[in-house]
Amino acid sequence: MPGIRILGTGHHVPGRPYTNHDLARVLDTNDEWIRQRTGIGQRYFCPPELGVSDLAVPAAQKALEAAGRKPEDLDYILFSTMTPDHLFPGSGSLLGAKLGCPGVPAPDLRTQCAAMLYSFQMADALLRADAARTILIVGAEAHAGFMPWRDWDILEGTADRKPSAEDWERATRHRGWAIIFGDGAGAVVVEKSNDGAGIIATDLHSDGRYAAQLCVPAGFRGRPWTNGEGPMSDSWLIQMEGREVFKFAVTRLPRSVKAVCDKAKVAPSDIDWFIAHQANQRINEAVAEKLKLPVEKFPSNIDRFGNTSAATIPILMDEMRRDGRLKEGQLVCLMALGAGFHWGSVLVRA
Repeated sequence: MPGIRILGTGHHVPGRPYTNHDLARVLDTNDEWIRQRTGIGQRYFCPPELGVSDLAVPAAQKALEAAGRKPEDLDYILFSTMTPDHLFPGSGSLLGAKLGCPGVPAPDLRTQCAAMLYSFQMADALLRADAARTILIVGAEAHAGFMPWRDWDILEGTADRKPSAEDWERATRHRGWAIIFGDGAGAVVVEKSNDGAGIIATDLHSDGRYAAQLCVPAGFRGRPWTNGEGPMSDSWLIQMEGREVFKFAVTRLPRSVKAVCDKAKVAPSDIDWFIAHQANQRINEAVAEKLKLPVEKFPSNIDRFGNTSAATIPILMDEMRRDGRLKEGQLVCLMALGAGFHWGSVLVRA
């Protein structure tokens, strides 16, 4: 039965890394506090005037080069982001134009941190239906615009002053999520395979009953939609019930892994790698423990990139392909939980 073959991967991050020590300039935190709770040591932030479609261009170019393909070979682009260049249009069409393949279908997907799971399933369906031959899957995020501080020059260390009491209090009040997120893009080029590679089984779920636990409340229910509030008001910033998200993840993700393994008639121990969304190192360690698997099967780069939402899985896949850890024929489980909630597992033969 035909399936997906991963031909090439690529990733890109903007500028220089921002360490935990940098964050301590704009909110009440320190390196030890962040590392103990998240495993994160640094992250990248998108500079002003650049959006996710800009971040995605070099990631896509690297993936195409690794695949031996050109932009004109693409039949479809699946673009995932929760931080688009504009409220509308979506960023997929912008990427297509910037890559040099205008006219290629390029829808945006909105399943947040679980985006790669849904993208792989959609790409698999498109290939099986002969609706496309070569597909570019992209996850890219520019969380910098969400950050709850105004004084980027203080964060950069180029201003010899302290934040105002109001800015310090606001940023500190939102530090539970502000310390986590980073910016970047990852890309994967896939084509149809007839040799047993590709998706073996999926287990995907969505449940809006939990949406308020991780969301940005602002939206078009208000009249006017801005509601007269500024971008630093709480309704425009990420709201996260961290403990509830953690509990949901460490309960539902092991259950999903077992379900996808049952469908494929394999044991979790048969899987070579669990390429998990890089939300929090403690989550992935807890999932490994619940599955009674060595944590070494759960590779991590969150210490260097933070949580890049839709981009975490393709960035990690690219690093693993380039350093030789991810090899052809290996059994891989992609696993994620995203705001919505959307969550699940996808079992892939690399």
